[in-house]
Amino acid sequence: MKAMILAAGKGERLRPLTLHTPKPLVQAGGVPLIEYHIRALAAAGFRELVINHAWLGQQIEDHLGDGERFGVRIAYSAEGEPLETGGGIHRALPLLGAAPFLLVNGDIWTDYDFAGLRRAPQGLAHLVLVDNPAHHPEGDFCLQDGRACARGAQPGLTYSGIAVLDPALFAGCQAGAFKLAPLLLDAMRLGQVSGEHFRGRWVDVGTHERLAEVERLLAVRA
Repeated sequence: MKAMILAAGKGERLRPLTLHTPKPLVQAGGVPLIEYHIRALAAAGFRELVINHAWLGQQIEDHLGDGERFGVRIAYSAEGEPLETGGGIHRALPLLGAAPFLLVNGDIWTDYDFAGLRRAPQGLAHLVLVDNPAHHPEGDFCLQDGRACARGAQPGLTYSGIAVLDPALFAGCQAGAFKLAPLLLDAMRLGQVSGEHFRGRWVDVGTHERLAEVERLLAVRA
């Protein structure tokens, strides 16, 4: 199974760090955020990675190279214009192939074990959900008997940015910018999205405060 790391975000809330450094190369504990994913994916047995990029993307390619030093092979999907999550994945599908693939957001930090996701989803997608962080108290989706569904009146769980997707989820999509969430919601209405609740360490590294939280977690782990 291949894995895709989403690395095209501009990271505006992490300025001035991201004025001259792409968000995935911002460091925590002296290591670029994206390297934590690459090393964890390699340890879990993933050998072929696809990384999309836009803002300062050449820096990402220059830093990571072909992936040999991490024990993986990296292919890049360069985006000349912002394509959002869905559009970015759709553009990368020729590199990902016809089989289901693992997806992980490049701007999260987690100790999730990716090895458990090296299997095709029972349906069009499998989502990893986490407890709602303080900055997102309502959550994104609900989890009922192993199936992910649209959130109702009550708070649900937050999408972690980790999933396994079947390329068939994008059937009928056109090239261009579009979000992933509407595709997932459509698939949920058909009962085609499974899910799990991860209770380990996870941080959406979107602000300086949350980057500092990752630094604290790494210090404790050390």
